[in-house]
Amino acid sequence: QVQLVESGGGLVQAGGSLRLSCAASGRTFSIYTMGWFRQAPGKEREFVAAVSWSGGRTYYADSAKGRFTISRDNAKNTVYLQMNSLKPEDTAVYYCAARPNYGSDPLPSSYNYWGQGTQVTVSS
Repeated sequence: QVQLVESGGGLVQAGGSLRLSCAASGRTFSIYTMGWFRQAPGKEREFVAAVSWSGGRTYYADSAKGRFTISRDNAKNTVYLQMNSLKPEDTAVYYCAARPNYGSDPLPSSYNYWGQGTQVTVSS
């Protein structure tokens, strides 16, 4: 099993920045791709960004391109999501996820492991 723990959420004004962290533990050798998703009230969970664990290849949703940056620190088993130029529509619970294969498809069902989520609120 893989355990994922997110941190770094909070309240920020529009235009501000936040950095989310996700620490992985357990059978981390089985992780090939890690991703960030978000879910706003009344909406479906949506893909934000993903990174391959070995080569560092990155993938972004259109809403994240140019504003968010995903990165990983293999030595710390941690993935980060740097979010800049935040907008009120970025308000959501952000989830870290991991999958035991390489892939860029944005489907939540492709990910086997999930964190508990961290709230991000952007005020206007």
